Amino acid sequence: MRDRIPIRISPMLATLVAKPFHKPGWVYEEKYDGYRILAYKEGDRVSLLSRNGIDRADSFPKIAEAIRKLECSTLLLDGEVVAFGRNGVSRFQLLQEHKSEPKYAAFDCLYKEGGDLRERPLSERRSELETAVGKGELFLVSRRLSANGLAAYRVARRKGYEGLVAKDAASHYFEGRSSLWLKVKVHQEDEFVIAGFTPPRGSRKYFGALLLGVYEDGKLRYVGKVGTGFDSEKLRSLYQKFKPLVRKSSALADPPREKGATYLTPRLVAQISFQEWTADRKLRQPVFLGLRDDKEPQDVVIPKPM
Repeated sequence: MRDRIPIRISPMLATLVAKPFHKPGWVYEEKYDGYRILAYKEGDRVSLLSRNGIDRADSFPKIAEAIRKLECSTLLLDGEVVAFGRNGVSRFQLLQEHKSEPKYAAFDCLYKEGGDLRERPLSERRSELETAVGKGELFLVSRRLSANGLAAYRVARRKGYEGLVAKDAASHYFEGRSSLWLKVKVHQEDEFVIAGFTPPRGSRKYFGALLLGVYEDGKLRYVGKVGTGFDSEKLRSLYQKFKPLVRKSSALADPPREKGATYLTPRLVAQISFQEWTADRKLRQPVFLGLRDDKEPQDVVIPKPM
């Protein structure tokens, strides 16, 4: 097949760092809050593959069609499907609730017109990306914030972005976690495994709060519970998903003392925003944003900044 891209890859992942920094030769981009997607254009065929290999072309048909119309016969882009609020900031919750038109924010070009670009520096891949994508209503090239990392962080904080991603402009593209891409968070948000739920109280139906966990050294550790971010429809639909997962004992290595708690087989992953981690590694002021099906539960671990 002439228009076949001969590679299928896993995305390059940024490593979390504790504070903003500046390094000469690095670039600083907005950190988007959506679904990480590798977009494959092979002739008229477009695949939008999530981190765990799910093709989301049917979920985002307008984006797939916009990529199909690009002039390149073969193209592999790395980016994120996002939904923007009125303030121009991407939020995962907007995607979940279908409150804004999804767009594809592309930040890398890995294959183009029969050529593998992964061993070329990021600066060259960026130029290839800009040439291939141009401007469109349903896709954009990731926003660069400032040439100075500390100034870029101030921009991200002022505009309310989730954070920024710093990248070595000379770096090649490597699958998996890398120290050549670093992320700094402004807005605390992450994925957590749903390990159970508490009974409802008062007029609330279905459940009260979700019990959350993350993996550490192969064990699921309790990190707190979340009871906000739900409307009646979310409570009902989540409860239906929980029913086949109910188990007698907790999968948590250190379950909390919660009277009447129902425990679940750890298969569902939730996106949670929160204010901070407490000293005893619990979430402060968590809010439920939605479920994620693009990350396996065993990949949800406590983030450890460099």
